[in-house]
Amino acid sequence: MCGIVGAIAERNVVPVLLDGLRRLEYRGYDSAGLAVLNDGGLARRRIPGKVSALEKLLERDPVEGGAGIAHTRWATHGVPNESNAHPQTVSDRIAVVHNGIIENHDALKRELEAKGISFESETDTEVIAGLIYLHSQQGMDLLDAVRTAVNRLEGAYAIGVVDRKVPERVIGARLGSPLIVGYGNGENFIASDIAALVAVTQRFSVLEDGDLVEITNAAARVFDNQGRPVQRPVHVSQLTADAVERGDYRHYMQKEIFEQPEAIANTLEGRLGKGRVLEAAFGHRATEVFDRVKSIQILACGTSYHAGLVARNWFEGLAGLPCRVEVASEFRYRHPVPQPDCLVVAISQSGETLDTLEALRYAKKLGFGPTLAIVNAPESSLTREADLVFMTRAGPEIGVASTKAFTTQLVSLLMLVTVVGRRHAIGDNVERHVVEQLLHLPKACEQVLRRDEHINILSSKFADKHHALFLGRGVQYPVAMEGALKLKEISYIHAEAYPAGELKHGPLALVDGEMPVIVVAPNDALLEKLKSNMQEVRARGGVLYVFADANAGVKPAPGLHVIEIDPAGENVTPVIYTIPLQLLAYHVAVLKGTDVDQPRNLAKSVTVE
Repeated sequence: MCGIVGAIAERNVVPVLLDGLRRLEYRGYDSAGLAVLNDGGLARRRIPGKVSALEKLLERDPVEGGAGIAHTRWATHGVPNESNAHPQTVSDRIAVVHNGIIENHDALKRELEAKGISFESETDTEVIAGLIYLHSQQGMDLLDAVRTAVNRLEGAYAIGVVDRKVPERVIGARLGSPLIVGYGNGENFIASDIAALVAVTQRFSVLEDGDLVEITNAAARVFDNQGRPVQRPVHVSQLTADAVERGDYRHYMQKEIFEQPEAIANTLEGRLGKGRVLEAAFGHRATEVFDRVKSIQILACGTSYHAGLVARNWFEGLAGLPCRVEVASEFRYRHPVPQPDCLVVAISQSGETLDTLEALRYAKKLGFGPTLAIVNAPESSLTREADLVFMTRAGPEIGVASTKAFTTQLVSLLMLVTVVGRRHAIGDNVERHVVEQLLHLPKACEQVLRRDEHINILSSKFADKHHALFLGRGVQYPVAMEGALKLKEISYIHAEAYPAGELKHGPLALVDGEMPVIVVAPNDALLEKLKSNMQEVRARGGVLYVFADANAGVKPAPGLHVIEIDPAGENVTPVIYTIPLQLLAYHVAVLKGTDVDQPRNLAKSVTVE
């Protein structure tokens, strides 16, 4: 859940390491550090806080070296402080950076302490360094020492390792957490994400579980978990350095909100034709798989879970297919009854969400039917686990709070509903109608974004609030959930979402003039019932902020603020009404002065349980 960068070159790698860490800041972290090898041995610099703080530390106390590893840490074992920051070292010889969690670290630590190795941190990572040091002291080559050490580990890891006595090599290894190898000219790299390396290379390989890699100036050698040399496919990344820059926007999140029309257009490109969704977009086996599907099981976490809840309404209401949606971290620990003809849909922005990966594996083990991954990362673990893969094409999303990844997930799911549903309740006319709405969607999103200034003005009414209530009905209830999540993620205002019809069953007790109530009000079959729910709020002195269809007949009044949204097709309204809620959360967070792109305690890619 953190960032790893490693490099070896015939030049000073410190600038490469720092640039890589900056490009991984979107993952969320609480400390940063690096270690390099040079003529003076092993030099390490670490500090709690941001990469910018590490840069200032290096200005005061510079280091150089031709090989090194660097890390941004999101605390799991031990509080965020210098001693717990990575890299972790043992005896000023072995340095390790690590993503993941070592579940047996306590037992290993006791074993190593009994052999005379002392520890200075509270981390599980220091145990890895201790094991490697022990085996190196016993005369093992560095690669063999790392291989022997990781074979003792239980849990998940991606690691980078350097040894003061072997300055010409950097070692990497992975199990359960992602790690890639980047190939340069006379220099090579490792990283947890290709985004870290776009300034130095576009050529990379994805390591598989159990792999180790040894990089030198001249080459990168990959070995499987049996120690046998293996070849991993070399990819050329389409990601550019410009794509992960903020440009003229104040924050990455703001940029990504405004990129949504383009991201949605990219997601649709080449996948629609003559009033139909093209089935081949889901893979060459899609027809064979979809022909046997009789139900749907969606597995996801966080924002992706909300996308799944929207899709449930579509699967059941449009396609006539039963659909269950579960939080992936809970699914793994239940005893669900498998259905062989059930399509398991795993949704993850990064494709590395460990809970979602493990839930997918559990569904396979139980005997569920075929699997489909909806992801935004083409080289991710989830794409290799699923039978079918559908890429959302959102492009790089740096802000921790997901925006364009969510709306492109919704678009992807609506296309999936259409192609599966044509075998059930969706006829040609309905499909043409859905496709027309999808084709118009990028322009409709642009129209919503024109409400930005109005929403910005309205956000001032939230700056001193501590609680907020979001309401929606039907397919808009998950949209309200996503709006509440965005507000709490980046503004730290406690926000909850409820189906509007549930007000009288409890939440109405919370309503007063100090808790804003945000309502999603498209012009649909539930509008009149929603208006009645809004009156319940007004009768208790509550203040309403309503995002309403321009034809819904909701007019401003005392205690009732209205932001009109241009009409769009009924099937795409979840996408349309998500965008103003994102803008509201963004502007409120800016007013409150929070760290919009890297909210406290959160990480972009959750690769631990």
